[in-house]
Amino acid sequence: MECLVDLGWSGTSTTEVARRAGVSRGAQQHHYPTKMILVAAALEHLLEAQRLAYETAFAVLPKERRNVTGALDLLWEVFRGRPAKALMELAVAARTDEELRPLCVDLNERILQTIAETFERLFPANTLPPDFTDTMLRGLFAMFVGLSIQNALDDDSRGHQAAVLRQVKEIAQLIVPEPGGGAPQRAPAATAAGAP
Repeated sequence: MECLVDLGWSGTSTTEVARRAGVSRGAQQHHYPTKMILVAAALEHLLEAQRLAYETAFAVLPKERRNVTGALDLLWEVFRGRPAKALMELAVAARTDEELRPLCVDLNERILQTIAETFERLFPANTLPPDFTDTMLRGLFAMFVGLSIQNALDDDSRGHQAAVLRQVKEIAQLIVPEPGGGAPQRAPAATAAGAP
């Protein structure tokens, strides 16, 4: 993943990965004979590590932050991190790489599945219709991908990504129940109505 962030897809090689990992080229090739097999294994590891880190980070939030706004703040942190940048690199490269494309299409679906499963675990009182939840999470994923690309270019120097995130959190508070079965939070009337 470090190679993908630092060198891009075209610059990532099994030789460079072995060098950075401090293993011999022979040992690396014994376990991962091709670049594609190596990247697929790394993605498996990355996805599970990211899920565990996210759920752990959510669990240690102060109680008043263990809600949908806290969950979205953490998700935005994930999308701005180095592992997400590696995934973005793969997604962009897959547009023109026929061999890489199936891996990335499958990866997108697995990420969405992980997000959906995590959402269900964190918000078990959710009563949204399953088809709405699926579409909502796909839309959120697509939006965060786009925002993270913008963030990689300008580090939100004008505050546009933060403004989008604020509005998304206000909307989410209206439709997602609090963990533990409480009623959905309501955005403050002035904010919800757009008043000063």
